[in-house]
Amino acid sequence: MRILITGFEPFDGDTINPSALLVDSLASTPPPGATLIPLVLPCAFAPLHHTLQTALETHRPDITISFGLAGNRQGISLERVALNIIDARIPDNEGNAPIDEPVLPGAPAAYFTTLPIKTAMAALHAEGIAAHISQTAGTYVCNATAFITMHLATTRYPAMRAGFIHLPYLPSMPAAQAGAPALDLATLHHAASLIVKTCLECNTDQRITGGAVS
Repeated sequence: MRILITGFEPFDGDTINPSALLVDSLASTPPPGATLIPLVLPCAFAPLHHTLQTALETHRPDITISFGLAGNRQGISLERVALNIIDARIPDNEGNAPIDEPVLPGAPAAYFTTLPIKTAMAALHAEGIAAHISQTAGTYVCNATAFITMHLATTRYPAMRAGFIHLPYLPSMPAAQAGAPALDLATLHHAASLIVKTCLECNTDQRITGGAVS
């Protein structure tokens, strides 16, 4: 199985991004039966479509798992849905901050992940790792990445499964030292390895609750 794993370059003044460190770490220790292809994406809207399309055309992965930073969240956020909307709270790394614009004009309003996120959540909980199903990937570059990947999967690579995972800060990052939630890289690596293993082994997701009241 060929699995494309993506992360992001640092943004918003940080000098590191845990997702970039994670994909490099994962690729160096692939699970049996899988080839992991790492890709660090620009944290910018304009180049995303071309970059992702080129990667999918080049590598033809069976699965694409994208990782990104959501510094205000506890534990691992397994994203259920990507929306066709950009509403940037801060400029991207190219200085652009679109407001109320579609990720892809003319595309559907949303796509649901095709990864077994509830089975992955259960696997993470069994190892004592905080994780939850997230009902929104936000409206920034992470959501745009998820939406573009799922759109390409739906329209050009229907056999490919795809989804997005949000990570908290690393303990060494300034926001974490100021009190924001954090997980160390070893725990992130273990969590991501469990998610990859789940995707390799599970084609039908568990029917367990992952909903939210609000």
